Amino acid sequence: MTKKHIIQLSSLLIIAVSIIAITYMPERAKSEPNKTPPTVFVHGYKGTYNSFGNMLERFENHGWGNKALVYYVSQDGKLRVYNLNKGKREPILIQVIFQNNRASFEDTSAWLASVLRHMKTTYEIDSVNIVGHSMGGLVSLKYLEDYHDADLYPITDKLVTIGSPFDGVYSDFYFQINRDVAATDLKPNSAALKLLKINNKDLPENVRVLSIGSTGDHVAVPESVKALRMIIPGDQLTEKMIENTHLGHSELHESEHVDKLIHSFLWQEQAE
Repeated sequence: MTKKHIIQLSSLLIIAVSIIAITYMPERAKSEPNKTPPTVFVHGYKGTYNSFGNMLERFENHGWGNKALVYYVSQDGKLRVYNLNKGKREPILIQVIFQNNRASFEDTSAWLASVLRHMKTTYEIDSVNIVGHSMGGLVSLKYLEDYHDADLYPITDKLVTIGSPFDGVYSDFYFQINRDVAATDLKPNSAALKLLKINNKDLPENVRVLSIGSTGDHVAVPESVKALRMIIPGDQLTEKMIENTHLGHSELHESEHVDKLIHSFLWQEQAE
């Protein structure tokens, strides 16, 4: 074999390896047309990694997806991204954790917007679903109202809210314990809750919403959860109120019943 042929063969091998590397790069989590959008999980007030950690583990055990990315947002809004190198399997699950888990609706929704913008620019994710527990559902809704430029952020196909008190937390005792800016936003008739209702005209027209609540939730009581009807048009909203006096606020994200409701809404309907 001549030196020229060796060089040509080497060039072909380099090209082939490059194509394979691009195709199977684990860090790519791109949401392609007709593919299942990644689902972003947003914890609530005083939430931590554990808020959705067990649910995501159950989803993986059921074969309902894989947790490919974890975003940590610092007190000053800086992002740390942990790529778990599992982005080729679908559906892709993404967990967001705010270090300041008692910040205002405004700050937290801005941080969520930074996360989603990073997903779009870094991983070419063009559409997502969002699942939010408690204040995470409120913050996710505010994100949809305030950050809807499709050139900057992924389009949101579906939103799931779990135990989200859209009319505020009715318990006086709750606010004797919690006195930070997020707690102020969670009070009935707060300026932050009023803005959610006023700005509902800015919601994307095509987003579909599932609201899950429980009769055993004494933080986000059914009446407050159902207040979402004043924000989301009826043809975009599905409500599931679980009749279970033992299913409390934090127990919602540990419930396999809730798991199944989310799975059905996000993925089974799409397959049908």
